[in-house]
Amino acid sequence: MKIYNYIIPFLLLAAATSCNLDEYPVDTASNQAIFGSATGLELYSNSFYNILPGTDVGVFQGDDASDLVARNGVDTYLSVNALSAATSSGWSWGALRNINYFIENAQNSTVAEKNNYIGVARFFRALFYFDKVTRFGDVPWIDKTIEITDSLTLYGPRDDRFMVMDKVLEDLDFAIENITLTSDASSTRITKNVARAYKTRIALFEASFRKYHVEYGMQGTANEWFQEVVTTANEITGFSLHQAAQMDRSYRELFITKSPFADETILAVALDASLQVFSSANRRFISPTYGNRPSLTRNFVNTYLNLDGTSFTDNPDYKTTPFVEEVKNRDLRLKQTVRLGDYHRTENGVPVVAPPNFNQTFTGYQPIKWCYDERFPYDDESRNDNAHIIMRYAEVLLNKAEALAELGTMTPGEWTETIGALRARAGITGSTLTSLPTQADPYLVNYYKGKFTDPVLLEVIRERAVEMVFEGLRPDDLRRWHIGELFAESQMNGMYVPGLGEYDLNSDGIMDVYFYQGTKPQSSNPAIAFVDVSPSSGAGRLQLSNGTSGEVLFNPGVREWMDKKYLYPIPESDLIRNPALGQNPGWD
Repeated sequence: MKIYNYIIPFLLLAAATSCNLDEYPVDTASNQAIFGSATGLELYSNSFYNILPGTDVGVFQGDDASDLVARNGVDTYLSVNALSAATSSGWSWGALRNINYFIENAQNSTVAEKNNYIGVARFFRALFYFDKVTRFGDVPWIDKTIEITDSLTLYGPRDDRFMVMDKVLEDLDFAIENITLTSDASSTRITKNVARAYKTRIALFEASFRKYHVEYGMQGTANEWFQEVVTTANEITGFSLHQAAQMDRSYRELFITKSPFADETILAVALDASLQVFSSANRRFISPTYGNRPSLTRNFVNTYLNLDGTSFTDNPDYKTTPFVEEVKNRDLRLKQTVRLGDYHRTENGVPVVAPPNFNQTFTGYQPIKWCYDERFPYDDESRNDNAHIIMRYAEVLLNKAEALAELGTMTPGEWTETIGALRARAGITGSTLTSLPTQADPYLVNYYKGKFTDPVLLEVIRERAVEMVFEGLRPDDLRRWHIGELFAESQMNGMYVPGLGEYDLNSDGIMDVYFYQGTKPQSSNPAIAFVDVSPSSGAGRLQLSNGTSGEVLFNPGVREWMDKKYLYPIPESDLIRNPALGQNPGWD
């Protein structure tokens, strides 16, 4: 069995990694050795895997700048006047030249299996271009190795993003048709099902973008892309939702295993301590000094259903329900995503009680989804070797469900097989597993600022956020739905605190946190976290929403949203090199 990670065979010939369009691979005597055998084609195609998301700052960090997460500081994307042509990045084309060079030469190969490897290459070209289009909009479509004398291409204008996305769809369809491997037991290789799963993700983005970004006038083509999602999702076979022996472990178990669970995982990167290939998940979620200390917001936690399938926010007292009470009898994914009362960790193998730690969390909803329960060495060093999952079957079900909801064709059977199945795995019971919702949840309508009012679509969106949080999809969701204001306007709120003083967050009789104003109080408990909520408007400070009571509020600093941020500016240096690229609207 082959396990692919980011230390993979890499041919020097394939290393066209510079960032200018006028540099290109050169033929050598090694050409025949590479393109004249299946082994050579496979080795070369392994270099494309570097396009997949990196593992140190992995997909688990992708949601940190979204509306669901409170975190330390404000990044360049949302800081006032921080993003500009001078600070923009990402206009790099080395990976594309590497792919195009391979495709051109492989097409002339006499190897019988060549279309399989060309399919892999075109899959990665689709991923490359999807990233560029979502970031910059219009980009030059290049499907050949550029000669240094080809000034028309080197210094030409950008191509229309919608044409480029049509090309992306062609690449994905070619990959699906020609890649010979349908599934991979290690979940680390590109297969037909990987290409299909990514097609559902990419087509869903494009469909929503065309529907909700009405300024482009492409709404009439959105349903074609939604239908592509449904059709392709139905072609994916051989996967199911992972089930553990204990229901309250089925979800989290996926994210803390070294070997991916192949029942649900479609694509992952297997990390390897012996090869020093790690992620930094524990440090970034738990360390009080490393990373940005992401914590879930209370506004998002409110969307987790009760176990009986009813909305938590139907309770008229939900706004003032303390932490210990609000987490009872909730969707089992909540206790598998953040620390609740019965959460335990170990230190050097010794079990320790581990309630939310306000020395590490801003809101009290402290993540555990990607984190090992053992403290050493993971909290203090980037040593996580749990598999880095980047595509799983749950997302395919959600992509299909959203497309069906947008098309207005969802049936009770399809609801049961998608949203119902995900909720059943989370321990939820009741009619919500099999019956289409008929009334829009007013909490969700308000949360999404009236953007969505269809009850079926709203419940799919609820499910998507809960199931996929900390898997890096949320920022693109906000952008494709044209609701970017949530990046800046979402409250970074936390648990409700009835008043100043000590609180036991796990009902074990030991106080865990002390909220105070003014002089720091004394306590005989060395483990208690002291939180100063004195009145302040300073960035990085915690407050209570009503002064001496209320929700914990964290101030990361001023965040800014403008609609021009749906697209990044073309970097200044690249625009100087080729003025024909033109700048994106609003960035001149």
